[in-house]
Amino acid sequence: MLDPLDHPLGRFPRGVAAPKTGAASVLFIKKAVELAQLGCIDGIVTAPINKEAINLAGCHFPGHTELLADLTKTQESGMMIVGGPLRIMFVTTHVAIKDLPALLTQAKIEKAIRLAHLALKDLFGIQKPRVGVAALNPHAGEHGLFGDEEARVILPAARAMQAQGIRASDPLPADTLFGKAARGDYDGVVALYHDQGLIPLKLVAFGTCVNLTVGLPIIRTSVDHGTAFDIVGKGVADPGSLIEAITLAAKLAGRR
Repeated sequence: MLDPLDHPLGRFPRGVAAPKTGAASVLFIKKAVELAQLGCIDGIVTAPINKEAINLAGCHFPGHTELLADLTKTQESGMMIVGGPLRIMFVTTHVAIKDLPALLTQAKIEKAIRLAHLALKDLFGIQKPRVGVAALNPHAGEHGLFGDEEARVILPAARAMQAQGIRASDPLPADTLFGKAARGDYDGVVALYHDQGLIPLKLVAFGTCVNLTVGLPIIRTSVDHGTAFDIVGKGVADPGSLIEAITLAAKLAGRR
């Protein structure tokens, strides 16, 4: 156990976002990153942080992923969720569905495909990983009948990555892609938005999914859930995801 606080935290309200606890959360993360960069530890496993609390403390990051990228001066990183037979990299995360089409650029999709390939090869040891790329619209747009995002941005991104030697698929209908990945046809999947990837993940591995930050110079895993202030003190918290996060971090560290 290591306490990086200069002074005792003292009393604080349980189950409520507060600047004091938000600041402590950020300090713990910074100390863990420092130790990992110095080689004192082989990886980091984080519990959930409350985004409101860290913002109240003056740390204006959407979450762990962005904060860790800033602390490690990482230019390109992203979130992969691992659960059961699925490994899913996300192009976008916490955005409104109505804003999604404008946010799906070729550059962002290429980045997600590149990071998925990197994770599968360097972290999971798959020498020639197969990456399935999800379409946005039903039937992958049906040749433009149900939308043009596939032809306009997703397919060009997939083809650009294919030209670089990455075994990425053309955009595939999401209603069949995740089933194929679960059966082993693909080693990983690129999902375009939060619920597109999280629904199949939590269907097959609810409570045991792990959040993996890809692209960092250090290993970092985390739980796939939030702080759950609504159950504070009730004794009903499920440690399953945390146990899996620790297990995965140990496995990944052992491969380095």
